[in-house]
Amino acid sequence: MHYLCPSAALAEGQSRAFAVADLSLFGVRHNGSVYLYRNRCPHRGIALNWNAEGVLDASGKLIQCAHHGAQFIIASGECVTGPCTGEWLEALDCREDRQGIWLML
Repeated sequence: MHYLCPSAALAEGQSRAFAVADLSLFGVRHNGSVYLYRNRCPHRGIALNWNAEGVLDASGKLIQCAHHGAQFIIASGECVTGPCTGEWLEALDCREDRQGIWLML
């Protein structure tokens, strides 16, 4: 297990990037749940974000790759628009408790 942050540091409708050892990942809180994904677009194998800013589209309802605009469903990681339609982000197991959000490896 790797501690990522206190729960309050990932508010509803927000995303946040993390790094654990050599693993780049991001978390999104959506409908009260936390979703963690490897920060790697299936289209080109590069990070979804340009900088530390979030990975959500302007509506906050989809994950969006900053490089080519591919959009992914938050709860599943499935690409629904863009060059990798039908592909998936790599989901990572997480747990949330009173201490905060944890990556389960």
